[in-house]
Amino acid sequence: MKKVDVLLGLQWGDEGKGKVVDVLTPRYDVVTRFQGGPNAGHTLEFEGNKYILRSIPSGIFQGGKINIIGNGVVLDPVLFKEEAVSLAAGGTDLTDRLLISKKAHLIMPTHRVLDAANEAAKGTGKIGTTGKGIGPAYTDKISRNGLRVGDLLHDFDRKYAAARLRHENQLRAMNYSYNIAESERQWFKALEYLKNFQLIDSEHVINEYLAEDKSILAEGAQGTMLDIDFGSYPFVTSSNTICAGCCTGLGVAPRNIGEVYGIFKAYCTRVGAGPFPTEQFDETGELLCSRGNEYGSVTGRKRRCGWIDLVALRYAIMINGVTKLIMMKSDVLDVLPTIKACIAYRIDGEEVTHFPFDVADAAIEPVYTEIDGWQTDLSRMKSEDEFPEEFNAYLAFLEEELQTPIVIVSVGPDREQTIERY
Repeated sequence: MKKVDVLLGLQWGDEGKGKVVDVLTPRYDVVTRFQGGPNAGHTLEFEGNKYILRSIPSGIFQGGKINIIGNGVVLDPVLFKEEAVSLAAGGTDLTDRLLISKKAHLIMPTHRVLDAANEAAKGTGKIGTTGKGIGPAYTDKISRNGLRVGDLLHDFDRKYAAARLRHENQLRAMNYSYNIAESERQWFKALEYLKNFQLIDSEHVINEYLAEDKSILAEGAQGTMLDIDFGSYPFVTSSNTICAGCCTGLGVAPRNIGEVYGIFKAYCTRVGAGPFPTEQFDETGELLCSRGNEYGSVTGRKRRCGWIDLVALRYAIMINGVTKLIMMKSDVLDVLPTIKACIAYRIDGEEVTHFPFDVADAAIEPVYTEIDGWQTDLSRMKSEDEFPEEFNAYLAFLEEELQTPIVIVSVGPDREQTIERY
C-alpha cells in the first residue's frame, strides 16, 4: 500500500512550494491541498508563462493527474471560479480532474466583512491578515457553525440564512457598517459554477486510492512558522500548516505518511506583522527583496527579508519529521561576498538553540556565523557538477546544521531551473 508524501514550507510561507509541486507531480498519480485558503498564492513559471494558484493544487498543469481540494481547506467560491475560469481560458480544463471535498468549508461574503471588522478593532495590534475571510471561516468551523461544500446538496438556503444572520448580529454589535449586496450576488453565481465539479467524500476517495497503490503528494499552504499551534503566535494563520495537518486535512492516518519534503529559502522572508529575528533593515534586506522579487503573489505586499534562521529551521524540521529538504532561491545570494546564518538566539544574555515560547515579545538577538559567498551566477547551471566550491560548502554547512539532506536546489523561478542531488 502506498503512502502519502507531504510537501510543506518550513519558514513563514512563500518558500516556493508551488514550483516544486509542479516539478514533482509527474511522479505521482494524485496531488492534494490539505489546508489553508485563497490567502496563499503558489506561483509557477514554465514555457515563458507565469501562473498563480490560490485554491487549486499546483499539480493541475501536469496532464492526466487527479487533483483534490481536501476537507482542511476553506474555499471562497468567487475566487475559486475566477481562478478556474482563467485556467480554462488558457487551455487547462479542470472539471474532469479536480475533485472537491464535501467537508471543505465555504468562505461567505460576511466572513470577509468580519475579517475587516476584527482587524480594524485591533488598532495598532493588527496581525496583518489578507482580509480574505480565512480567520472568520475557520472560527465558524471550530465553533461548529460552519457552512460546508456538501451543504450545497442538503438544505443549503436555510443553513446559509442562519449563518448570515449570526454574522450580521456580530457586525451590528461591533457597530461596523457594510454592504454585501453585490458580493453576495457574485457568491451565489459562483456556487452554481462550483456544482460543475465532482464533490466527493474525500477521506474515502483518498484512502481508496492508497489501497489501489496510487501515489499521492499532499501540498501544504503557508509555512510551519505560521502554524496556529506551533508558529509565532498570535502572528499566525488559522490552520495547522504542519505535517500533522495533512492527516486531519485529508483523513489520512499517521502511519500512511511517507516522505516529508520541507521547503525553505536560502535566506528568509516574512509578510505582515510578527517576530522575525533575522530581519535586515539595511541594504542587504533591500538587495534580497529586489533580487528575490519578494512581493506577495496574491496580495502584492512587500516581504520583509533577512538571513536564514537555523534555530527556526531546526524546530520546523523536528515538528514535521522532515526527511528531505528542498532549498529555493539559491541564486538570489549569488552577488554577496559573505552570507550570514543564524545558529542561535541570545535572550536575556543566554545563548539558546531552541525556538522559544515567547518569540513574539522576547528581545531576541541572533547569533550569526559567516560563510564565504560564491559570487557566481547559479541560474544558468544545469547540474550539481557545475556548482562552485563555495556554494557546495554552503550546502554542506546547512546539511550538517540541520541533519537532513538537501535533495533539490532551485536556481531560478522556472520549472527547468531545478537541480536534483543524490
